[in-house]
Amino acid sequence: MLDLDSAEDLAAVQALRMGVLRLARRLRHLRVDRTLSLAEMSAIGTLVRCGAMTLGELARQEHVQPPSMTRITAVLQDRGLVRLEPHPQDRRQKLVAATDQAKAILQANQKQRNEWLSELAAQLDEDEWARLRDAAPVLHKLAHL
Repeated sequence: MLDLDSAEDLAAVQALRMGVLRLARRLRHLRVDRTLSLAEMSAIGTLVRCGAMTLGELARQEHVQPPSMTRITAVLQDRGLVRLEPHPQDRRQKLVAATDQAKAILQANQKQRNEWLSELAAQLDEDEWARLRDAAPVLHKLAHL
């Protein structure tokens, strides 16, 4: 168990927080299409990862209010990045799905970010890279708790 009264644990938590924040900030700025907002890119990512869903489900996944998701989806639809499909069980609802164009943009972003991270990782020594590689699943778990 962590003890934030312990100087060592507190320093580790602070270093982790700052490192993750700075790295995330730098990664956010690496985008193939900078005309898309971070919220729009995040919605595309969720749709590609999870598949088609209702606007309400997408809003919950993205932690935004439904009216905000309606606006985001409208922009993406106008740009041909999402399409609305009939809901198989409820005619009153529509499913939002990512288009192939959206998937291509997402893949290009991921490729650009992976290449950038690879360049940074190449500057680490073997021991640092091994520790970072071992820590990656733990960071992934933290991000999803």
